[in-house]
Amino acid sequence: MNRRDLLKTMGAGSAAAALGSELGKASPQAAIAQQETPPVSTWHRELPFLQTPHEGLRWFNEAKFGMFIHWGPCSLASVEISWPIMVPSPKWNITQQEYVNLYKKFDPVKYDPDEWIDLAEAAGQRYMVPVCKHHDGFCMFDSSYTDYKITNTPYRKDIIGMLAAACHRRNMALGCYYSPPDMHNPNYRDTSKLAKENWRGEPWRPEWPTYLHYMALQIRELIWNYGQPVEIFFDGLGHPQKYDGLHFLEMIRGISPNTMVDNRLGIPADYDTPEQWVPKRIPVKGVTIRGTNPSEARKLPAAMPSAKTFRPWETCMTINHTWAYNKNDHDYKSVRHLIRTLIEVASRGGNFLLNVGPTPEGTIQPEFQQRLRGIGDWLRVNGESIYGTTYGPLQDLSWGRSTAKGKTVYLHIFDWPAGANLNVSGIGQVLNVRMLADNRPLTFTQQTDQVVVRLPPNPPDPNASVIVIETA
Repeated sequence: MNRRDLLKTMGAGSAAAALGSELGKASPQAAIAQQETPPVSTWHRELPFLQTPHEGLRWFNEAKFGMFIHWGPCSLASVEISWPIMVPSPKWNITQQEYVNLYKKFDPVKYDPDEWIDLAEAAGQRYMVPVCKHHDGFCMFDSSYTDYKITNTPYRKDIIGMLAAACHRRNMALGCYYSPPDMHNPNYRDTSKLAKENWRGEPWRPEWPTYLHYMALQIRELIWNYGQPVEIFFDGLGHPQKYDGLHFLEMIRGISPNTMVDNRLGIPADYDTPEQWVPKRIPVKGVTIRGTNPSEARKLPAAMPSAKTFRPWETCMTINHTWAYNKNDHDYKSVRHLIRTLIEVASRGGNFLLNVGPTPEGTIQPEFQQRLRGIGDWLRVNGESIYGTTYGPLQDLSWGRSTAKGKTVYLHIFDWPAGANLNVSGIGQVLNVRMLADNRPLTFTQQTDQVVVRLPPNPPDPNASVIVIETA
């Protein structure tokens, strides 16, 4: 039996053990490093459960805008979540011992999930994705399989359980972020060492299959105890193949068939995940977009994709420069920047997952609230041009962006043209044109492929004004 057939017939534990044995023939650390960017696998295409469309994809394409939530005991120290112990830096000024014991003081007495949902609704966000477990291993839910969790803090309440109950009561879609890396679990890494020495995990050790079983138990907990999530955002970091993603995806499909699963477990799954950037071209199947490196997108074709070749995607982004709460980070993106980023994402068919890092008390800081409400104000007028749309027929526009819904094209104008005449080509036969803000009809002329739309002298919205074009 060759290696490919062996892996296809084995479960997570056995496959990991086999891989660990194989990697251990040489230096395991070197073997992992060599596979940080593995070759593209093709044998997953033979598995039918990877190819079956599901209802979650329809929901995902409709929702467009969600709230990411990075929160935990780290907020007490105003440091980034997990990374200060994985890659220590003087800017965080915290030791690993201090970091891992923060949970003993974590007591967010002002946490009110309904207030968070109020804010998400005001922002026009259709779903929320809280961190259930980050790389540090701390669980914000009441897991039966660890004592490093929210119910062992002074707060003692199940944060995720409270949010899930409120979301279900108020019909807010709920996803979850779950980190496969786990600095706290001795089966993931030798915890007698500092996390900075082995934070990538040690799949060559005999304990690795036990760790994968721990992951499976917690994922089933999250699905069964808190309601089927609309998406699971795995964050596998380097060499995600070590998690045996096919096994986990098949498990999730079996118990939560409409849950969208991201591409950070070493397999394509349902959608791509650029982080802190927006692809300049429309993502397509066969080109992996994942993480913080924009160079991955250089392989994307310039041509307009078909519906069959389009690849769903979701970019996640911070409002300042820190995922978790950081009282010292005051470099906030403007409302205009965030609105235009949402438009940019939608114009290439993607979703925008915008992050907040709540305070140690459990509130969302005013600077975040102000920006989210500003986006919501714009969406209440212009949401038709975002929700349920796909990539627009006009790309690389100098003055704005386009989205589409059926035969309707939405033009988002960033730079109002001089003389208030908008010249458009490549849009087909135009039937009528109107301003979205007030439904005011606009006059236009068309000669073959060229359309000139007569606009009002001033833009209705300084952030982005939208005109609606109905085509034949």
